[in-house]
Amino acid sequence: MERLSLAAAISLAETALTRNGAGAAAAASVARALVQAEADGFKGHGLSRLPAYVAQLRVGKVRGEAVPVVTRPRPGALMVDAGHGFAFPALDMAVEALPGVTHAQGIACAAVTRSHHCGSAGAFVERLADAGLVALLFANTPAAMAPWGGNRAVLGTNPIAFACPLQGDAPIVVDMALSTVARGNIVAAAKKGETIPPGWAFDADGQPTTDARRALSGTMAPLGDAKGVALALMVELLAAGMIGASYAADASSFLDDKGPPPGTGQLLIALDPGAFGAGALARFATLAGMITDQPGARLPGARRLGARRAAERDGLALSPALIGEITAL
Repeated sequence: MERLSLAAAISLAETALTRNGAGAAAAASVARALVQAEADGFKGHGLSRLPAYVAQLRVGKVRGEAVPVVTRPRPGALMVDAGHGFAFPALDMAVEALPGVTHAQGIACAAVTRSHHCGSAGAFVERLADAGLVALLFANTPAAMAPWGGNRAVLGTNPIAFACPLQGDAPIVVDMALSTVARGNIVAAAKKGETIPPGWAFDADGQPTTDARRALSGTMAPLGDAKGVALALMVELLAAGMIGASYAADASSFLDDKGPPPGTGQLLIALDPGAFGAGALARFATLAGMITDQPGARLPGARRLGARRAAERDGLALSPALIGEITAL
């Protein structure tokens, strides 16, 4: 493995993106997001995504020069049109605009349409929590899960994320896909030629498989069986049906350069805890303390913070093959 500082990794990614048609602002946003995911330990949403992103840039499946457009159809509602570009610049705009609206209204939301892969969803709600807000994010993704009792994928792995501020401490961050594991973990295993654990996925015939490549042509196992499918349906309705984005079954893959832009959606909801009285932050801290006071227990998000601190101190450990692949893009 080779070590790269975070700054060097961002520069490497940014150069590859701009060389292949991404605008400067989009490239900077995407590079920051991928390196942040890598630093936080979410390698399936990290730099391994770059080759697929570049392949999509080259054929126009992602529009590299797209500039998101923000409108405000209602006092507490923002619409962000990503223009079939990358999701990260559009989400950056939403995260920048939401605090002002939320502090004025008490609650606000931002819908991102004509979007793309949003990577580590927790990163965006964490930033809103850093601004003193409670935040949720719902994102739909291309079809990867069958309805419970069915055998054809019509729902995505549809991540949900939540963040809550803690006075004098890092926010609580919950970030999960609604499949048993994130699809990115299977993508990473397939690239390395590794098998996957039982219970992660089914092949194209609906049979359980430990072959990562067969899993990618099949369907993902839902988190919590029928409950995970129900939650994925909820996300699909919120992040696609309500805001006019492509349903999972109509969205092209995030993983290759085939087909039209995926056009998926994200919905961010932000709440000002101060709107409900002055004691919310103290109450959040009380519950957090009930967890951290127990030996061995930790709050959601603690592991990512540990990985982030190590990456800031030591840099990222990346395979020479991945560095070479990105350099050659």
